[in-house]
Amino acid sequence: MTRLSAFTAPGRFWRGNLHTHSTRSDGVLKPEEVCRRYRDEGYDFLALTDHFIGAYDYPIVDTVPFRTNGFTTILGAELHSGAMANGELWHILAVGLPADFPPPNSPDFGVHEGMESGADIAARAVAAGAFVAIAHPQWSGLTLEDARGITAAHAVEIYNHGCANGCDRPDGFSIADLLLTEGRKLTLIATDDAHFYEPDHFGGWVMVKSEANEPEALLAALKRGDFYASQGPELRDVRIEGDRIVVESSAVVSAVVMGKGTAAKSVHGHSMTRAEIPLERFRNSPWLRVSVIDAAGKRAWSNPIWR
Repeated sequence: MTRLSAFTAPGRFWRGNLHTHSTRSDGVLKPEEVCRRYRDEGYDFLALTDHFIGAYDYPIVDTVPFRTNGFTTILGAELHSGAMANGELWHILAVGLPADFPPPNSPDFGVHEGMESGADIAARAVAAGAFVAIAHPQWSGLTLEDARGITAAHAVEIYNHGCANGCDRPDGFSIADLLLTEGRKLTLIATDDAHFYEPDHFGGWVMVKSEANEPEALLAALKRGDFYASQGPELRDVRIEGDRIVVESSAVVSAVVMGKGTAAKSVHGHSMTRAEIPLERFRNSPWLRVSVIDAAGKRAWSNPIWR
């Protein structure tokens, strides 16, 4: 039997948002109010990730004062440096940065000669201890060649709630699946990218399995892949048993397994909390991932299972 680590690791699940902005960059709420809203909405943790450019004085916002007994924060930023194939600036999410992370030469949202590349700043953030994700691939107009270059990334942002509501370009599944097929051991995160000037908040999150709701423990669990992503449904187990995959969840109407290329299989029903899906179609796929969909159309997504 093969099970995802999120369902075998010790501890419990903690709900958190990894991509958020405040008045320290282009958000409309002060950091303390952003933290209050997430805390009062029932989140366990938050990463405030303001845009790390010179126009905003390269902020890594100190959110430590806004922690409480039941709510914690992880320092981070959205990094920008170098050009993608379309000539626009890279957006790279870095959660768990040290407060003194050296800034790049990124004075604004423009591309400038002599800038550090996206690949280099991502690698530097990983070396500094951060969990790094390729942000909103669809919104950015990311090419597969672009994504291949960020070899240090831990994850791809596969759902961005702000991009869903702001421009109808919400996902990163195509890029993520192609990278997985090339053998990249990446995980999949859902986020808000909240700015609070549109309905871009409380719509996508990660559920992280950890023994403690503390920044270091959460960060280590993220790097291990001990989490799943969601818009609402709960995943309770994902495992391979013989020639089938078993999915246990909160009540859903569909459970879908996807793999390399056209490999996909789904089952449908009413108030399903357990689904068994045969793996015959996945003989040539080195990886699998699972989606579940509830009656309201909300989804949850597993990390890939490597066979």
